[in-house]
Amino acid sequence: MKFLDQAKVYIRSGDGGAGCVSFRREKFIEFGGPDGGDGGKGGDVWAECVEGLNTLIDYRYQQHFKAKTGVHGMGRNRAGAKGADVVLRVPKGTEILDAEDETLITDMTEIGQRVRIAKGGNGGFGNLHFVTSTNRSPDRANPGQEGEERWVLLRLKLIADAGLVGLPNAGKSTFLAATTAAKPKIADYPFTTLHPGLGVVRVNNREFVLADIPGLIEGAHEGHGLGDRFLGHVERCRVLLHLVEGTSEHAGKAYKTVRKEIEAYGQGLDEKPEIVALSKIDALDPETLKTQMERLKRASKKKPLLLSAVSGEGVPEALAALLSVIDGARAEENLPDDGPWQP
Repeated sequence: MKFLDQAKVYIRSGDGGAGCVSFRREKFIEFGGPDGGDGGKGGDVWAECVEGLNTLIDYRYQQHFKAKTGVHGMGRNRAGAKGADVVLRVPKGTEILDAEDETLITDMTEIGQRVRIAKGGNGGFGNLHFVTSTNRSPDRANPGQEGEERWVLLRLKLIADAGLVGLPNAGKSTFLAATTAAKPKIADYPFTTLHPGLGVVRVNNREFVLADIPGLIEGAHEGHGLGDRFLGHVERCRVLLHLVEGTSEHAGKAYKTVRKEIEAYGQGLDEKPEIVALSKIDALDPETLKTQMERLKRASKKKPLLLSAVSGEGVPEALAALLSVIDGARAEENLPDDGPWQP
């Protein structure tokens, strides 16, 4: 299935049904009086967060969603039925924004969450509604109110506890494959990862969700490479694991390149807790390893972790460090503990 994380759709709620002008006509009843019913309410447009979806691919093939018009009122005091609603089913983590000014309408973060994003028009009053003490047979009724219409943006931001960032070929996909059941594409050329990926890490009878995004290059915020749009998928993460390739020309410069793009992206991403790790150490001799570690330490101003996702060296320490930060963040947010994982 193709990964699609943005879509623009047109929504329109239903118009209200018109009220009815009707008078009772029965044999032997001389003064039947008005009996026109009210029109039905127009259908609403809802957004619902459902389980089992992880992409917005459905909205690539259908971009227009219109709720039904309310049924018109009828004689014999019969009110019209409500128009059928339309429900946009979206995956967890989807933001819904107004397409005109990109103001946030709602953020779908919980399974089962249901939000009305366009209200249907009210039905019009029939002539029975206008009976007064001085006007016993009104001959007017109201038309139904018009529904609301707008273009909205659907923007999916994956919900994960930890996120992987780094230059292309930094070993992010290999790390994800080594620590979770995910099976991302892995190859020895840049931009192997074209779409974000998720995996569940299980360590010390605990679990957390790890997100991998395509690599960043210098100028990504200006659209170079794949751009920095995918950084939106790690906005919700509690901690970032910044992988720097040990076999790169200069580990310190590689670290600063990615940090510059993260700071240019904004959205508070540069303020998130960060764990720095030098990857692919199995391919380095002791002297090069020491040099690259010192370069990375000076650039990041913190002692980097050393790991190799291929050999497994340093991986448990990196996962433990991530879990420690995640637990601290959960405690601050007063979130319930998931407890030990049960297979």
